[in-house]
Amino acid sequence: MIRSIFRSIGVVLAGFITVAALSVITDRTLEATGVFPPAVHPEAYTAWMLALALGYRSIYTIAGGYLTARLAKSRPMRHVAGLMVLGGIGGVAGAVSGWNLGNHWYPVLLAATGPLFVWLGGKLFVTVSRA
Repeated sequence: MIRSIFRSIGVVLAGFITVAALSVITDRTLEATGVFPPAVHPEAYTAWMLALALGYRSIYTIAGGYLTARLAKSRPMRHVAGLMVLGGIGGVAGAVSGWNLGNHWYPVLLAATGPLFVWLGGKLFVTVSRA
């Protein structure tokens, strides 16, 4: 029972870490290549840069939901729901902490769409695995 709980926590954390790691790696790559300004100047991000970031982060969030469902030994969508809650908390915290940076639509959309994309990734796995 305890082992199962820790495994479930690990499955949810694996999805969360995957989304975060892919996002940070992509951000840093785009900064290093000059596509994005340095992270110390977030006010320099333009709307197209934020739209690009929203796009790849959405794809990574779907991947995180898919991975979470795939790693779950049972009840994949229950694990996906756990990731939705964890990611939702992170999204709201990010929106609140970055509010003074301007471009309010970006953190709001990240927080609002994150749980939907996690669910979509989990549903994708469930649908593909049953086919």
